[in-house]
Parts: sequence; structure tokens; C-alpha cells
Amino acid sequence: MSTNLEVGIVGLPNVGKSTLFNAITKAGAEAANYPFCTIEPNVGVVDVPDERLGKLAEIYKSKKIIPSAIRFVDIAGLVKGASQGEGLGNKFLAHIRQVDAVAQVVRCFRDENITHVEGGLNPLRDIEIVNTELCLADLETLEKRMERTQKLLKSGDKKLLVEIEVLKRIRAALEDAQPARRVDLTEDEAVLIADLNLLTLKPVLFVANVSEEEVAKPEDNPHVQAVRQYAAQEKAEVIAVSAKVEAEIAELGDEDAREFLADLGLQESGLDKLIKASQKLLGLMTFLTAGEQEVRAWTIRKGTKAPQAGGKIHSDIERGFIRAEIVSFADLMAAGSQNAAREKGLVRLEGKEYIMQDGDVTYFRFNV
Repeated sequence: MSTNLEVGIVGLPNVGKSTLFNAITKAGAEAANYPFCTIEPNVGVVDVPDERLGKLAEIYKSKKIIPSAIRFVDIAGLVKGASQGEGLGNKFLAHIRQVDAVAQVVRCFRDENITHVEGGLNPLRDIEIVNTELCLADLETLEKRMERTQKLLKSGDKKLLVEIEVLKRIRAALEDAQPARRVDLTEDEAVLIADLNLLTLKPVLFVANVSEEEVAKPEDNPHVQAVRQYAAQEKAEVIAVSAKVEAEIAELGDEDAREFLADLGLQESGLDKLIKASQKLLGLMTFLTAGEQEVRAWTIRKGTKAPQAGGKIHSDIERGFIRAEIVSFADLMAAGSQNAAREKGLVRLEGKEYIMQDGDVTYFRFNV
């Protein structure tokens, strides 16, 4: 996985995908602050909101705050036949293979001025079109792999027999227009086919795009209800946003944006919802480092052990890991300073087997 979480935004044309993406990108910081060289015009980098960073910066008198970031990739509007190269088909599919998760924007609003590429409003049909194209593309990938594995079977490698069985099960699902993520795979089976980078194996988040009037009470929209029921079968997350509202927020300063959201009866922006849901989808969490130079958030998968977390900062830390000095953010805030937390015995020394927790304020001891 890349240093920053990468989410591909997909959907049919005219569902509000680009409106949402453009709003997100405007809300994002300039690409120059981030550790990638060239950013294509269809990639937007956004800070992950975390109010803990400001509080830590006050305690440590830090000069700089560096939040973790999330990359959104706007993938060309999908049309029927994309897997056969229709529209920007193949280019579109190649882009999705690179992302960690897929956010599928689904139109749940009526607007006579915006034509629907498939005629009338029908979110489930739209989801099925995207799914079918992704399933067809995966089938092609799978067939090539099966041919290769069949040839190698003569070598008598038992692992290949297991692989063929797994590929057959996935193929049966795909032929039935069912995404690969609906196939129950063991961890070992998933490892066998990980390098295939199947599109329909990626975790999915459905973004129901509703009108400005419905954004505060999306549950009243029957189309959103239908998307939620569909997503439950996929074990997928659903969030409701209004791309139109997001576009308006992107034009406002922080204070005005807060007032605008409050007027609409909203606690948070669609962008914040999207970031939280994306992190939850991928089982991610944040640990923190703090000092006079900078306060920084680091994104890791839940279940990561201390040395591997240190490796996110620098490979030398993982290689020469001795101990992690840790205080939970809540304990540090209650104590008021690192020294006070130490005196109260709230700062712990953790070894190689320690599993990191969200909000761990961490100092790594290492020797290379």
C-alpha cells in the first residue's frame, strides 16, 4: 500500500462524480506539501482532519503540524462496454487497479436539467452496470491466469492445485456477475491471488449523491434506502452526500463553511464523511509523533505491531527497533504534559510484540 491511502472515485457519467471530485480537490492542500513528485490533474490530495494534532502542538510548542493525507483519483466516467474498451474503458480500468479502495458515486437525485446516460433515475441499475464492467474485466484477467496455471500443473506443485480451485470459484461468481469480494476466501487463498489485483476484490464504498434539500435526512430518500440494502449484501459502507453542497463548501472559508453546514443541519462535510468511511473500510488508524519540530499523524492498518509502525517513519527504525515509548493521547491530555504523564506512570515502554492503538503518542528507540 502506498504511503497515503488512495481511493478511486468511479461512477457513470453525469452522476455528480466530477463535481464531488472537484470540490474535494479544492478543499485539499497544494500538492507541493506532499511526498510525491508529479500529480496528474485527476489526482487530489486532501488532509485527514484530526483535531488531536493542534492540541499536541500546543503541549509540545511544535513549529509544524503534518496531518496524514488521502489521495482521491478521479477515474473517467464508466459506460457500458468499458471492459471491451468503450469510452475510456481500458485506461479507466488500469487506473482502478492501482487504488486501495473504490468509492462508487451513485446518483440518487432528480434534476430535469441533467440528463441520465441510461435514461431515468435508477441507482441499482447504475451500480449493476459498473459491477458488470468490473466483473467482465476481472474475468479476462482470471482466464489468462488459469491458462498459465493449467500449463504449470504438470510440474506437480500442490499449491497450483489449490490456486486452480480458488480461481474456479471466483470465475463462477464473476460469470454470475457477482464481484469477487462475495467469494469467501481464507487468508491463504487471498494471498495466492493477491498479485492479480482483481477490481471486484477491492473494498467498496457507495456514495449516494442526493440533492441539497435531502442531505440532512438522506434516509427519507427511497433511492438511498435501496442502495443501503444492496450494500449490506456486499458488506460495503454507504454514505450520503450532496456533491452540489460540497462544491459550495469548497468556495467558502472555514468559519463560513461551518455556518453553512449548521444551516443545513449537518455536523460534518461530505468530504469528512468520505475520509472517515474510507479509513474504516480499509481498517486504518492513526498513531502520532510529537516534538518541538513537528507534530505528525501516521496512518497504519489496525493490528500493526510497534516495529512495523516505526518502519512507516523510516526503515532504520524497524530494523534497529529497541522499544517504543508510548502514552495514549487521552492520558497525555489529562496529565497536561509529557513530564506530568511520566510522573504519573502513564508513559509505557513497549516491545516488539506491542500492537499499536489509535492515538498512541509514540517515541521510538532504535539503534542501527
